[in-house]
Amino acid sequence: MSLLRNFLRSDRKCLWKFAFNLGWKGMSGFSKFEKRKKKGEVFPCFQFISVTDDCNLTCQGCWVTKGEKSESIDIQSINKIIVESKKYGSYFFGILGGEPLMYKDLLTIFRAHPDCYFQLFTNGTLLTDRVAAELREVGNVTPLISLEGDEFVADIRRGSNRVYERTVKAIETATKNKLITGVAISVCKSNIEMALSDEFIQKLHDRGVVYVWYYIYRPSGENPHYELALSPNEILRLRNFLVDGRTKYPIVMIDSYWDADGIPFCPAAEGLSHHINPSGNIEPCPVIQFSCDNIQNGDLKSVYEQSVFLKDFKSEINRKTKGCILMEDPAWLAKFAADHSAINTSNRGDLSQQLTDGTVVTSHGSCPVIPEKNWMYRMGKKKAFFGLGAYG
Repeated sequence: MSLLRNFLRSDRKCLWKFAFNLGWKGMSGFSKFEKRKKKGEVFPCFQFISVTDDCNLTCQGCWVTKGEKSESIDIQSINKIIVESKKYGSYFFGILGGEPLMYKDLLTIFRAHPDCYFQLFTNGTLLTDRVAAELREVGNVTPLISLEGDEFVADIRRGSNRVYERTVKAIETATKNKLITGVAISVCKSNIEMALSDEFIQKLHDRGVVYVWYYIYRPSGENPHYELALSPNEILRLRNFLVDGRTKYPIVMIDSYWDADGIPFCPAAEGLSHHINPSGNIEPCPVIQFSCDNIQNGDLKSVYEQSVFLKDFKSEINRKTKGCILMEDPAWLAKFAADHSAINTSNRGDLSQQLTDGTVVTSHGSCPVIPEKNWMYRMGKKKAFFGLGAYG
C-alpha cells in the first residue's frame, strides 16, 4: 500500500489524465509502434521536444550550448508535431530545454492538447506555487525534477548556489499542489553514494515523490567532465540496485537502458524515440547533436520515413552496440555524421573534433544481463513504453 500512497494523494484530474492519457493511450501507442515496426513503417512511439536552449543553470556535462542568442521553437511548430503525432497513436511528449519553464508559451501548449500527456524535465528552480497550481489545473503534466546531489555536490554539478535547497523546495511545491511528481538523477561518481542509498529513496518517498528516474551520466557539451563517468562496476552496481529496489522500495524506479529481460538497448536505435531541438532539427537523441532532417521539410511521417540518416543510424548502431555510441565510440559518431553530411546542431563549432578526440567511457551496454525480478516491472516494460526509453 505504501507504494500507492503518494500516487493516490495526487489530484483526481491528474490521476485521470495519467491513467488514461499516459496509461491507456501509452500502451495503445506502444502496440501501434510495434506493429508499424514489424511492417517496416517508421514513426517513433514518442518524441522529446526541446522547446528552448535557454537555461538559468550551467551544469557539468550538459549538452546544451546557446548560440549568440537563445533559440526557441515557435508554438505553431510544436502544435504541428503534436497534431501529426496523434494520427499515429503518439500522445506522450517529453518537454526539455535548456530549462523549459523559461519558455513563455509552455502552459498554452499543455492547455491546447488536453488529450496528450507531457513529462516536464525541469531543474525545478522556477517551479513556483503559481506554476504548480496551473499544472494541476491542466492535469496532463508530470514534472520530472532533476536532483543531482546533496548540499555540497549539487552546487558543483549545477554551476550555481543553493541548488539542493531550491530543488527540494520545488519537489515540495509540486507535491503540495498534488502533482504526480518525479525526480531524476544522472548518476555519476560524485553522487552515486547518495543515489544508491536507502536514505535517498526514503527522503523522496517522505516528500511525496511517486517515481524516480535513474540516468547514467553522459559526458557531453562544452565541458564533458569525463572524470565523472561511471566505471563498469558502478554501472553493474546501479543495475543491481534498480532490480533489487523494485522488489522492496515504496517508489516507482525507472531506467532507460534495459528491457524486461535485462538486455541493454538504445531507444533511438530501436526507433522508439527521437529528439526535436529548438530549431526543429530532428536528432536521434538529445546528446547526439547531428541532423539531416527538420520538421519543416514536410509532414512528420514523411520526414521520418525518408530520413536516410536516421535509417542508417538505427541499422549501424544495432550492429555496433546495445549501449550508447556517444560514450563507447565518439570518433565513429563523428565519422558517421560526416559521411551523411549531417549538420552540427550543437552550437559548438568544434563538435566533430571534440568527438574525434573524445574519451571513451563505459555505457550501460557493458552490463551483464540481469532480468527484472518484479513481475509488475516485467509486464510494464513489455507492454508500455514508460521506462523503456528516454534520452538517458
